[in-house]
Parts: sequence; structure tokens; C-alpha cells
Amino acid sequence: MADLAKRFTHNPIIKPADVKPSQDGLIVECVLNPGAFVFNGKTGLLLRIAENAPATESTINVPLLDETVPTGMKILQLDRNDPDLQADDPRVIRYKGEDLLTTVSHLRLAWSEDGEHFTVDDKPFMVGQGKYEAYGIEDCRTSQMGDTYHLTFTAVSGNGVAVGYATTKDWQTVDRKGLILPPHNKDVAIFEEKINDQYFALHRPSSKDLGGNYIWLASSPDAVHWGNHQCIARSRAGQWDSQRVGGGCAPIRTDKGWLEIYHGADENGRYCLGAILLDLNEPWKVLARSDEPIMEPTAPEEKDGFYSQCIFTNGHTVDGDTVTVYYGAADTVVCGARLSIREILSTLHPG
Repeated sequence: MADLAKRFTHNPIIKPADVKPSQDGLIVECVLNPGAFVFNGKTGLLLRIAENAPATESTINVPLLDETVPTGMKILQLDRNDPDLQADDPRVIRYKGEDLLTTVSHLRLAWSEDGEHFTVDDKPFMVGQGKYEAYGIEDCRTSQMGDTYHLTFTAVSGNGVAVGYATTKDWQTVDRKGLILPPHNKDVAIFEEKINDQYFALHRPSSKDLGGNYIWLASSPDAVHWGNHQCIARSRAGQWDSQRVGGGCAPIRTDKGWLEIYHGADENGRYCLGAILLDLNEPWKVLARSDEPIMEPTAPEEKDGFYSQCIFTNGHTVDGDTVTVYYGAADTVVCGARLSIREILSTLHPG
């Protein structure tokens, strides 16, 4: 099946060079995986900005959030020859038995009049707070209900990867609710309307030893306390999503059901996008699913970067039949593409 996406002709739309570092001594390594929304007639992106402290020939410098220092961040300087250091992975290193990220991420806003050309704010919108966000916050999804925007994001620390939750109405003030799901969990997207007077959300718990990286569904009376967890989509051996699957952003309501654009990765770590269709009234029921990707890494910026062969989305906007997908390409830059909802639906197979 052919790739269904009509990519923006001027991709990538946001690059690391377009983003001002949050403080002196840091560099913007990657800009990626934005949440997307519409506010006051403008398209907003809530970007993940990954920063690091430049390494030297003899040291690896690891940034860590630390509220006890004036800058809010300290730099851990590690000798490359230290026998306690394992630094084979460019994203995660291990030092004295503890995993550390080589970058620390925060969330920053970008705005556009036309949905294609964006201006990035100079300052962060949200940064990690407290011990459960000491390695930063990442990959925020946004869901709008009425005048309230619900923000779900990945909170990273030495304790693991958890899910944080906050709300805003004006994109200036934020009401942070704390963690709503403990490690190891991520990829939480809240539906944009209640079903049977309950909030619903997709999430992705993970296990290294038993089970896998699957998409789950949960419900809640208040969007803070979640239960009734059900696994609704598993990875599929021998297919494009054989290694892991995870939800994108809020499912799109259609006359056929809830359409969810999700990511999947194969055994080679190649990330593509597919879709799954859920029942409108009983969203734990899967009606149909992509046998083939609806979008896969083909453009140069998608095939080569900090993490190559990768398309990852957690943000889109909808206008009639058109869904505009904003995505991280190779974990390095942000790109955009448009797809037809009807065309996506026509490719799904009952399952």
C-alpha cells in the first residue's frame, strides 16, 4: 500500500537551529514530538525540546534538573574512561548502576497563522518539577473539552517513566495535577468527549520480561483516577508493528467509530504510523486496524537523524476530512503532513 500522507513541501518545519536554548551552556539537540491544538484561531504546537551540555573529548556531560541550584539544572561531568560508565547508546548511558539520559527535555510553545509556518517561543512553557521529573518531561498530548485543554506528558526520572497530567485554559497558566499513572507507562491520550459520563484514555504500560508494549484503554470519573484497564491492541509478529505499538493523540470521532492514529515499530526499530478504529460507545471494542502503514519513513529527514528511520506523532488538528499530522522525524526535527480521514478508513481491515 502506498504512503497516504501529503507531506508539507517545506519540511522540516521546525529544526533545532530555530529554537533558543533555555539557558547558557546548553545546546538544543533535538526538537520533536509536538502536541497540537487550535487556540484563538491559531495553530499551537507544544514541542518537546531536548537539550544537552556539549561533550568534550574526555568527558560526557549529563544535564539533570535540580531545583536546589539557581539555574534549576546541574551538569554531571563523567570521565569517558571511567570503568563505571557505559556509554554505547547515544540516548541513555549507565553510570554506577543508574540509567541517565544524555539530554533533558522540556515543553515549549510554537504558534502559526496558517498551520505550516511556526514561530517558537523563546522560553519554556513547562519544565520538569520534583524528583519524578528530574530527567525532564516529554511528548505531550493535548485534548480539548470545552474551554479546557488536558495535557498528558511523559515524566522521566531515575525512578522510571511515568505519566503527568495538567490542564490549561489560556496557554499561560497551568494547573498541574501530578502523576496519574506510575512507571512504566507513557503514550497517554485522553478522548475529547466523555462516553457514558466517563473520561476515556489510551495508555501504554510496558514490560521487559513478560507481555510487551501494547495499547491499553482506561476510564475515569475525573481524568485523575484511572481504572477499568483493558488491553486493546498488541504488537503483531511479522508485521510492520511487530515490536511495539503506542497511541498517538486524542482519537478522532467519525461516523464509523473512533479513529486513532498510532505508531508501531518493527524488530529493526523502524517507526511507522497506522490506524485503529474503535467502537463509538464501547471503545474497548476494536472494529478495524491497518495491515500496512498509512505513513512510513521515506523522506531524508525521516530516515536519518538522532534516531533514524522514525516517524512519531502525538499531535494533530482536524478540519473536516483532513487531519494534519505533526510529527517528529528521526527524533531530530518536526514535520507536517495531511491525510484524508475517509482514505484512512478505507484502508482498514476488520479485526
